[in-house]
Amino acid sequence: MSEFHENPFASTHSLDANPFDDPSEHTSPGPSYPSPAHAARLEGLSQRERDLERREQELNQRADHIRRFGRNNWPPFYPLVYHSIQEEIPEPWRPLITRLYQLWFVLFGTLVINMVACIFVLTSGSSNGGSDLGSSIGYLLVITPLSFLLWYRPIYNGYMKEQALYYYLYFVFCGFHLVFSIYMILGIPGTGSAGLIQTIKMYARRAIVAGILGTIATVGWVVQGAGSAIYYRQIWIHHKAAGHSVEKAKTELATHGAKAYFTRG
Repeated sequence: MSEFHENPFASTHSLDANPFDDPSEHTSPGPSYPSPAHAARLEGLSQRERDLERREQELNQRADHIRRFGRNNWPPFYPLVYHSIQEEIPEPWRPLITRLYQLWFVLFGTLVINMVACIFVLTSGSSNGGSDLGSSIGYLLVITPLSFLLWYRPIYNGYMKEQALYYYLYFVFCGFHLVFSIYMILGIPGTGSAGLIQTIKMYARRAIVAGILGTIATVGWVVQGAGSAIYYRQIWIHHKAAGHSVEKAKTELATHGAKAYFTRG
């Protein structure tokens, strides 16, 4: 009688079967979409890369400009000084310095219009026309650079370095400028000003073009003079709040000397 021997180690499963396999893992995965948070991170990284590239281009352009012209960048046609409100002025004071810079351009434009008005004053037959034209040309050539160097540049440096010496330079020379503005607003014949009195005389002589230009020049003198007075007061308040004093200005002058006016430190 033949006996049937059962192998106790025999398995009913295939030898290549894995008892720990999860059948669900062998199903084909569906399309995956990034989560909103992941998409936002990718967009942030992309934006950062674009910002870095733009910044690198700006730095390369600035480095190229420095190689070609040195660090000076103002005036653009013949750089003599470095001027950058965005880079050198602390953020809280940038609007103030920007308005002062714009006010300086108003002064420059007023000087140009004043000179042109004096040309028409001369052609209208005014007995003081020659003196007016000569003086107006002198004002344009002298006041334009001196106003930048003696009152705008000091207050620019003052807010950049927060040193008392620059504030006192500004107060002295801007004070002279305020007196000069009043003088030019009056428009006394023969003084080189196409201001109020000169303008009235031109209208009375029916010199309409000279009168219109004199009116524009008068308005320009009023606007830049009133603006200078308003900012003069604001800067004085800031100067007092910052604790600046004459003694501090003397110490700065003794320590740094006049060269500090031209340096960026």
